[in-house]
Amino acid sequence: MSEPLDPFHVDAELEGVPSALAAARDGIDALLRDRGLRRTTPALTAESLLRGAVASAELEGSMTDLEQMRLGHGDPLATGALRLNAGLLALIPVIASSPLQALARMHTLAAADTQLPDNLGRPRLEGGVAARLQLLSHQLVAPTRAPALAVAALAHAELATLRPFGSMDGLVARALERLLLVSRGVDPAAVIVPEAGHAQMKAAYQRALGAYAEGTPGGRRTWLLYAAQAVARAAELSPLR
Repeated sequence: MSEPLDPFHVDAELEGVPSALAAARDGIDALLRDRGLRRTTPALTAESLLRGAVASAELEGSMTDLEQMRLGHGDPLATGALRLNAGLLALIPVIASSPLQALARMHTLAAADTQLPDNLGRPRLEGGVAARLQLLSHQLVAPTRAPALAVAALAHAELATLRPFGSMDGLVARALERLLLVSRGVDPAAVIVPEAGHAQMKAAYQRALGAYAEGTPGGRRTWLLYAAQAVARAAELSPLR
């Protein structure tokens, strides 16, 4: 069976998903319209990226908290997550034209302190990983009618469950979601904190990723319904609040 011409859109139209994503987007837009547009500053963006890095590292097992990170006392996971988030916005033009190049750079940033240089940015070769990564890259540059929230969530789940690099994959997957939310206009100033939304719903996050990994429409629907809740929480955790 051939791939759907617009697989993101197919999944975004599963039962209950359109209304869940629309409600989440409305919450983000309300935050940015009512509290953000005149107040957004580079300092608020930096704070959001910092909070996101700590939350993403926490999901990988880091014990570093926000205040420790502010003081520069992060463990390797937190330090890698912060380095990744700090370099993320420079990849906005790259993710739009060459997603594989962007992903390689993201892994290099995240894993620089924990992997040999020859392993940085290089996906695993076994198990069809390269083919699935190539497919994701193609889908990210292809036209889609799916809302950006769906594209970001599905790309996140695909990378998190594929684990293409064999290290720091969770950090890269969550950073990819944030990057797509920024580059596709949902959160252009990067002031919501999607990683913190997932961290506050850790058990649900892991269950939803498990459902996605089943590879069924029902599993993808479960993931997208969860992701709508998580991104709504991400807006609540913005430094704009």
